[in-house]
Amino acid sequence: MSAGWTATETAAAIKNRVMSASEAVTAALERIHADDPTLNCFTEILGDKALSQAAAIDRAIQSGGNPGPLAGVPFAVKNLFDIAGLPTLAGAKINAEHPPARTDATAIRLLKAAGAVLVGALNMDEYAYGFVTENAHYGATRNPWDPSRIAGGSSGGSAAAVAAGLIPMTLGSDTNGSVRVPAGLCGVYGFKPTYGRLSRAGCAAFVASLDHVGLFTRSVADAAQVFDIIHGHDSADPISSSRPRTPILPAIDHGIDGLRIAVAGEYFEQNAQPEVLEAVARVAAALGTTQRVALPEAARARAAAFLITASEGAALHLDDLRRCPQDFDPATRDRLLAGALIPSAWVNRAQRFRRWYQTEVQALFRKVDIILAPSTPCAAPKIGQKTMVVGGNELPVRASLGLFTQPISFIGLPALNVPVLGCGPLPLGVQIIAAPYQEANLVRVAAVLEAGGVTNAPAVDFRKALAHA
Repeated sequence: MSAGWTATETAAAIKNRVMSASEAVTAALERIHADDPTLNCFTEILGDKALSQAAAIDRAIQSGGNPGPLAGVPFAVKNLFDIAGLPTLAGAKINAEHPPARTDATAIRLLKAAGAVLVGALNMDEYAYGFVTENAHYGATRNPWDPSRIAGGSSGGSAAAVAAGLIPMTLGSDTNGSVRVPAGLCGVYGFKPTYGRLSRAGCAAFVASLDHVGLFTRSVADAAQVFDIIHGHDSADPISSSRPRTPILPAIDHGIDGLRIAVAGEYFEQNAQPEVLEAVARVAAALGTTQRVALPEAARARAAAFLITASEGAALHLDDLRRCPQDFDPATRDRLLAGALIPSAWVNRAQRFRRWYQTEVQALFRKVDIILAPSTPCAAPKIGQKTMVVGGNELPVRASLGLFTQPISFIGLPALNVPVLGCGPLPLGVQIIAAPYQEANLVRVAAVLEAGGVTNAPAVDFRKALAHA
């Protein structure tokens, strides 16, 4: 399996016996063993288990069986997903000594049932609290486009592994932007469906009222295929949507006729570097839209998201904060401790605002179907960089890369990051945002951009970037 192959291409090659599942998984494991010591995407590699599953798929195919639409395709997951036989780290040193998970998370189980082969667990910010994946315990994940730069977070390992072509698809989570931020910085598709659309059963919680499962791929078809396999109601997740399963892969060829598309203005234009705005303008021009809309009180939505995140996150970890504060990543610990001190009246006010904001944005979606916005305010910062300048202001990197994603996650809207190349030396991301449960509209728009060459997610040879540096 070539590093440049997508999940769809790999599955087709295996189904048509151009290659075996064992060959595909072996090729992925060889790339991981060769490249991950530099990139640091993986915290666990499941070589023997993956090869055993691949061999079983090959036997099924040889006997005329159909192991599923993703038969033999390697994938990996952020290490906050339960993997049977492994402790669920969630990026934390504290969890390393916990008993191993007895069963796989729901999303893993569904992908395996479709024939996909789990090859490992991926690095992340501790407890998903950050946008950088500079983990004090497990090291920083490096961006394949420039290994001196961050991959973003908190699903940094998930994004970088796909960008480098180590594997064609991964799972992550998104609370305030933790799928779209690293997808934007690493130049891959990052899909966060509507809140509750993908089961979180078997995933370590961070902020229950904001946590989403999401996914990373290098093609729109792959993103739609994975969504179709893993979405649907799950009684094991108390917030799982009861809406009927609605496949979106069939919508990929429907085009954009009839869709009302607008660009998010004001707040989303005031806090971005020029090349980021150029990327959004390029996408808007390709879609033939000049309309601008304003998300009401987007800055206040981000502030309210911060309050709820800090408060809920702190409550979840108070016992460990009291018992062993020295075992936390200092950057995570300090933010959680601050969250524990937030007055409950502030959090209640943030929740009331959240309900108002949701109503206002729903009204906006009666006028448009799609909103375009930047995924990040800038390209990937350097590893260890503490601040960045956007909109004339110096801001902290770790907290501020979610400037444009937090107002979207805050009310659970579905969003898809599409990668734009050529506006600078590094990739930039644009969010395609839709009304709740309108994921099909996202892939319609993304497919048009991909077919027109406006967006592109190549597998990156990080060795060339190292040589150039």
